[in-house]
Amino acid sequence: MAVSSLFMVRKSKYNTGDITKRTYNGVIYDSALEIKYLREVIEPGMAAGDIAYWERQKKYILQDGFTYRGKRVLPITYVADFYVVFADGREQVVDTKGCADPKALIKRKMFWFRYPDIDYLWAAYSRIDGGWMDYDAVQHNRSIRRKAKKENSKKENKDL
Repeated sequence: MAVSSLFMVRKSKYNTGDITKRTYNGVIYDSALEIKYLREVIEPGMAAGDIAYWERQKKYILQDGFTYRGKRVLPITYVADFYVVFADGREQVVDTKGCADPKALIKRKMFWFRYPDIDYLWAAYSRIDGGWMDYDAVQHNRSIRRKAKKENSKKENKDL
């Protein structure tokens, strides 16, 4: 074994770079956005008594494993950023999103289908929109701003 492999650090699947930016209270997170959500939503909710319990990296099976023509096919799994139980007993699965890739979009549909009774939130942070919001709402608001900017640009070009 090479000496350098003794000091390998768990790399984020998102290539988010500097591990010190993804470490909080000695725990390495997949992204700084997860830490931001923990610090701004989970921890204050626990302190206020609104959140009774939470855990990170909870695994869900989206499709069971099976055998196809004698070959074992592994299950399709999803690992949530946070699983939260509120003081009133309500449960929520939270995934922090900066930008959703096609794989995430498919897994979200599969989660909705397999677990229709679980409140599933894609949480996104938008300073312009006032903080933490549903990912789809943030995307919608960004789309409106892009369209408005494009319209304003067209008007300015006509005036020249």
